[in-house]
Amino acid sequence: MERTCTLHDRRVESTLDRLFQAAAHDELARRHLQEAGTAWATAQEQADAKAEVYMPISAPGGQLLYTLVRAARPVTIVEFGTSFGISTLYLAAAVRDNGVGRVITTELSARKAAAARRTFVETGLDDVVTVLEGDARATLADIDGEVGFVLLDGWKDLCLPVLRLLEARLPSGAVVVADDVVLDDLRPYLDYVRDPRNGYQSVTFPVEDGMEISCRL
Repeated sequence: MERTCTLHDRRVESTLDRLFQAAAHDELARRHLQEAGTAWATAQEQADAKAEVYMPISAPGGQLLYTLVRAARPVTIVEFGTSFGISTLYLAAAVRDNGVGRVITTELSARKAAAARRTFVETGLDDVVTVLEGDARATLADIDGEVGFVLLDGWKDLCLPVLRLLEARLPSGAVVVADDVVLDDLRPYLDYVRDPRNGYQSVTFPVEDGMEISCRL
């Protein structure tokens, strides 16, 4: 029997192409912010200031996420940091092809959350994605059930607090992925998951700026 891949669905392919093309202008947007010399007191202020910056994973990183979810077949996936929904599309496509599961994704920027919701409708994946708008440390506090897969791709200094928030819901074998291992703000998180006393087996995968893939033991 022929197997199909949702990543090859015309709607998903064209949407990912459009989003990656838009994200190609990120460097210019970042430069403008740097030139403005803006300092942010809160995560919300930073999210609002960067509401037009995509900050996506790479296409190979998305394909890696798709493959991991297909293999792990988690019932619940939690994503910290939706942005415009590029990484979420890879997660949701894998859920669709697994025939089981859901993606709970979080976004602090109201503008990005609204844009991502429109994208999920356009691609026909909105039925497997729930967008929680607001601070993930609050919106994820009351989710129910076990979490089999976590993607941490929001503000790097918050990746460890978000992981610690979810830890009680991670069963043995749960997969946790963090993007951009080269960034200094992710160092406390990396130190934590790489210390075997904290209950993870962790490996760095060399895609783009690096992904840390950790298994809950």
